[in-house]
Amino acid sequence: MTPTTTTLVVGCTGATGKYVVLQLLQQKQHVRAIARSKQRLLDALNEISPNASDDYADFIQVTEAAVLDLSDEELQNLCSGCDACVSCLGHNLTFQGIFGKPRRLVTDAVKRMCHAIETNQTREEGEESKKVKFILMGSDGVANPNGQDDRRSCGERFLLFLLRYLIPPHRDNESAAAYISGLTDNPNLEWTVVRPTDLIDGTVTKYELLPRPPGSLFGDGVATRANVAKSMVDLILTESLWDEWKFQMPVLHDLN
Repeated sequence: MTPTTTTLVVGCTGATGKYVVLQLLQQKQHVRAIARSKQRLLDALNEISPNASDDYADFIQVTEAAVLDLSDEELQNLCSGCDACVSCLGHNLTFQGIFGKPRRLVTDAVKRMCHAIETNQTREEGEESKKVKFILMGSDGVANPNGQDDRRSCGERFLLFLLRYLIPPHRDNESAAAYISGLTDNPNLEWTVVRPTDLIDGTVTKYELLPRPPGSLFGDGVATRANVAKSMVDLILTESLWDEWKFQMPVLHDLN
């Protein structure tokens, strides 16, 4: 029997985030979404699944805002009662999106969300703190800070060095992963970072989660955005899968 959950999703109008929202709704799960434009989110859902915004209206709550513009209290209220929080935030692929502010969009949002979760937990006096799952979307270009990934080739390490210092979004993604992987002192805030390989559009198929990148940085498999979303929904709803991958950074590949 599928449990009933409430999940906060940020980055929900993006190419992957919209699939996370839709797939949760299709499982009759409650979704709290933070989006700059509610209509844009609803249009994105309807584009994938006609009439989705009407069919699942009772299961979705949309807060129109940029996540970093929310006050601490507003973010705490949105996180309150959630079983999971998902960040699919990313930088727009425009000159302003890549090189403009906020340069630490993902890192700052992750920090503030985790702080909101922990603040809520400390207020739960006289009762056991609610366990919350935090899922961050990364990429297989972001190395696991624990050092367990296989060593990259000299050429790949040089390329990642250039990306880190020339392309702010890559450095932001590395910083966010480093921050969340350091959250080890709160047993009720569990996390995982899903690192898809080369992203493509496509429908849900079979996928696999691996403990580390299996090959080269480029051209070694693909991952549909719908499958990335499916893995996140599976992690939220399937406790055995979550227990397998919590506090880890699995790499996602589509299975042919």
